[in-house]
Amino acid sequence: MDHSEYHADRSEHGDRIPVCSQEGDHVTNSSGPDPVARSGAYVMVRRGLKCPCSRTEMAWVVLVLLLTALPVGWCGFKDFSEALTFAGCVTGAALLLAALIMVVGVAAVMDCWVRGPSSNFRVVALISTGVALLTNILLALQTWTDGEMVRYKVLTILLSAISLSAVVLVWRRLDEIPTPKRVAAALIVSTFVAAANFGYQYLFQPYRREATPLVQLDPGKAVLSADGKTFSVPVDIKLVNHSDMGFYVLGAEFHAMGEEVTVSSKDVARAKWRKDAEQWAKYREKHPLTRREVYQPGKLVAAQPWMPAGNWVEPNDESHSRTVVELPSDTNFAKLTFYATLSLARKDRLVMDNFGGSTYSWRGAAVPHSMKTKDDKEIDTIVQRARMQENNAIDYYTREKRLVTIYWRFGVHGVDVVPVIAPKGEENREFSERTNREIRSRYGLIDVLAGPVEETVDELKTRR
Repeated sequence: MDHSEYHADRSEHGDRIPVCSQEGDHVTNSSGPDPVARSGAYVMVRRGLKCPCSRTEMAWVVLVLLLTALPVGWCGFKDFSEALTFAGCVTGAALLLAALIMVVGVAAVMDCWVRGPSSNFRVVALISTGVALLTNILLALQTWTDGEMVRYKVLTILLSAISLSAVVLVWRRLDEIPTPKRVAAALIVSTFVAAANFGYQYLFQPYRREATPLVQLDPGKAVLSADGKTFSVPVDIKLVNHSDMGFYVLGAEFHAMGEEVTVSSKDVARAKWRKDAEQWAKYREKHPLTRREVYQPGKLVAAQPWMPAGNWVEPNDESHSRTVVELPSDTNFAKLTFYATLSLARKDRLVMDNFGGSTYSWRGAAVPHSMKTKDDKEIDTIVQRARMQENNAIDYYTREKRLVTIYWRFGVHGVDVVPVIAPKGEENREFSERTNREIRSRYGLIDVLAGPVEETVDELKTRR
């Protein structure tokens, strides 16, 4: 068996062979290193594929790379410069690197176009098309999992399909792959890095330990007015944020309830106690459930915001506020109970604009059905809205634009602050409990409650 037959037989079995030199129509095994190849280097020879890529196929590969590189590069630039989390910035850097590899691949394909079979950049074209395929597959997974616009879901699937066709075209027209182990290692490493970053940002990070600020209430000494008819109780409100997260303030409300305490000399009737027990959990203001204390609903004596909506809480920061509760000196209340509520949204989950002008339910502002009382009558509600953006460029383009709506519902027990995040045009839509939980988890909506802090009126008066 001559040398050419031996070479063909070895090539059919895919064995790695030393670089061979060709003389005319014969192939001879070179005992020394090939002057064209590197010393000790091997190539993987692909049998029977010596026809160069046609210009149509080259144009198709260039088009695929450009269609992928342009949006990927733009999203990478936006994330790298504007993402709200470190993982988002890393994703932006990875997307920029992928776009750069695709641009280099376009240059490699153009070199093959001009120089033909003598070009040494065909492997670069293969790597760039492989990176484009991997990027499009990850974008398709993220868009189908988290995106909302159908056109982007279809686009990512289409780009994945045409990227696969580009990889096949380049692979079939490639005569040989120098250092195939290095090429495979580069592709494996890039795939691992992309998958790890994707998993960290979209799987691990959303479920990490949450951070919640702390609100503290501290009633001070009562101060008697000059005419002796009223006395005032200052209440210090302290917000402490020990976490490394910043928060938007959606609403902050303080209220005080006055209560009259009546204690029976003997146990109340069992039937009445059971009735009170059934109603106890329904009241917003909790009262002791005992056999002898007669339940009397508290009366609202003060209610007001204690922090402007639209402000933000910085990481590892504290803020102080003071409000004053004024009562007549001859009040019949036996004790005062203080409450403070705070509605927040995490600054690493969304970007929020300032709230616009308020609208009012008594002037025709629409409110969801859930804002109505049991008798199906609307209670007085103030509505505030602000525009918001997603925390990364991919979600910004593939999800519906949303608004943050705050409903201030006025009742006999103060004000309820209800934040709602919904797409434009669906602000008054009723969402399921599961959807509401998902929205609160996604955008980091947190309600911080402080109280009840109870003080007897006699104790407050004796402090002055």
